[in-house]
Amino acid sequence: MLRSCRCRRRLVLPLLSQCSPVRHRSSFAQSRPPLRDIRSSSDHPLALLRLHRTVLEETPNRDAVSYTAKVALHLHHRDLPRAEALFRAAPAPARGLYLDTIMLDGYVKAGRVDRARELFDGMPVKNVVSWTCMLSGYCRAGRLGEARQLFEAMPDRNVVTWTAMLQGYASNGMLREARDVFDRMPERNVVAWTVMVKAYADSAQIQEAWELFDRMPKRNSYSWNAMISGFLTAGKVDEAVQLFERMPHRDVVSWTTMVTGLAKNGFLCRAREFFDRMPAKDTAAWNAMITAYANNGQLNEARRLFNSMPAKDLVTWNTVIEAYSKNERKDEAVNVFLLMRRSEVSPDISTLISILVISESTMEVKQIHGLVVTLGLLSKIDLGNALLTMYSKSGDLLSASLAFKRLEVKDTITWASMMQAFANHGCGYQALQGFAQMLRHGYKPTSTTFTAILSACSHAGLVEKGRKMFKSIYHVYRLEPTIEHYTCLVDLLGRAGYVREAKELVDSMQQGMRDEAILGTLLGACMMHNEVEVAREVGEDLVRFETSDSGHYTLLANVFASHGMWHETANVRKIMRASKTKKAPGFSQIEVSMRNHVFYSRDQEHPQCAEIYEMLNDTIIPQMKGSPCTGFWVHALQSDPTIY
Repeated sequence: MLRSCRCRRRLVLPLLSQCSPVRHRSSFAQSRPPLRDIRSSSDHPLALLRLHRTVLEETPNRDAVSYTAKVALHLHHRDLPRAEALFRAAPAPARGLYLDTIMLDGYVKAGRVDRARELFDGMPVKNVVSWTCMLSGYCRAGRLGEARQLFEAMPDRNVVTWTAMLQGYASNGMLREARDVFDRMPERNVVAWTVMVKAYADSAQIQEAWELFDRMPKRNSYSWNAMISGFLTAGKVDEAVQLFERMPHRDVVSWTTMVTGLAKNGFLCRAREFFDRMPAKDTAAWNAMITAYANNGQLNEARRLFNSMPAKDLVTWNTVIEAYSKNERKDEAVNVFLLMRRSEVSPDISTLISILVISESTMEVKQIHGLVVTLGLLSKIDLGNALLTMYSKSGDLLSASLAFKRLEVKDTITWASMMQAFANHGCGYQALQGFAQMLRHGYKPTSTTFTAILSACSHAGLVEKGRKMFKSIYHVYRLEPTIEHYTCLVDLLGRAGYVREAKELVDSMQQGMRDEAILGTLLGACMMHNEVEVAREVGEDLVRFETSDSGHYTLLANVFASHGMWHETANVRKIMRASKTKKAPGFSQIEVSMRNHVFYSRDQEHPQCAEIYEMLNDTIIPQMKGSPCTGFWVHALQSDPTIY
């Protein structure tokens, strides 16, 4: 029983010491502070023991400390309601400065600044710790005006108080005010100097940071690391290396800072040299080196390091899985994901999104969806958006619609994703219905929203609606039209036969905005509607882009050939040979009985090739020439009047 009581009492003082927003270790403190000036040196176990004994010696009623320890225990476990209830029910002997300050600190850490101020104002006795605690609460919340008023009203300040105010300004980017506080400080400890150096370094004022660092009467590892990190962020690699070599004592953070900074500045080999020189490597150091290789595209090196890593955390697994996913190396990504599932580390949102985006079939998406439900992550909006998108991409519009409905919280990306899903499946009117519903729910459309809705108009052939939507982007919603918006409208106009209007739209675009994709879209419209002269002009623009896409040249050659312009056709073929363009074969895929079937353009290799072409010509193509939202989708969607 006595031992349990002692354990609870030890929680009191660490919480008091954390009132300051600047947390550091014993090397930051220059001497053991008196009781009323509790500094972060109490983070050290021996200092904690000394301070704990001092509290017990100076507290007349040890039951008060025991009761305070109970409140502190609940706050330590982030159970604010229980701590608050216990605080309000405190007996008279337990009430006092220590209990009030513990509860004040709990409110501050929970972000309940206004509630903390109510308690603070009602405290009959306050000391420098309680004042500093309230001050740091305002600083954390970014309420610097109120923090400054409190600071100026303080009857007594110590170096921790000054540093809290300094940190508040620095962390909120108010460098001038931070320097004013720094210059006014009656005494400065190493923490204050380091905060100011780091503030200058983070603001890219590296010369000011260096001048201040050079003036420091005493430095610790945090000071050195802040300055080294500042040099690396500013691209001053040589200065960072020289300073690192001058460090009297390097810790694992120093080494990891060098590895990460060198890699980000493109010095991957030097980063590896520092990594290999490290006397002891923690997980952060391994992750830094693996991330450096992954970001540089050296996935095999990243994997070798990953395999030799003694202990992996969530960052490690996510880094490798995401790297494989971004580089479309699906098999390796899935392999590492399966290894992760057999480990003690559980996947998070980032892991699952990385696997989702490389899923190729509805069955794969559903497997990830099931895991999302099992892990209790279905309420995460980013994951819900990814599921919706991947269901749509895998061809399962109904599952995409169900995923949309089941999302408890939606954002503009959710609505845009659903509209894009309908657009991709030719259901333009349903996409427009979604846009109207989104506006009714009070969401403001974004650039992505308009890309989806213009795409829907294009697929449904809604020319006038598309024109109005495009004009509203700037004139109603004050957004600048993007290249995607222009491309969608050009596609819409081109499909509908307004080729010259589409050409005028392209010509009206800002200098440097046009790309080969929008010219290719326009060229396709020229081919569809036999606009030879427009095609010739577009072709001249495409040649200037030196495009590597042979499809654009093929289109242009076909336009000329269809009109018997053999000389022009030969010239295009000559340009194609000179540019050494290669045509990538088009392909599609479908899932049947949990197996993916891939079909290339003019495919003759599939064992059921004859039956497939017969089905295509006799059944599918006639259906495709009908309504833009046909068959199963129109039946499934119309059976539910509340699509959104």
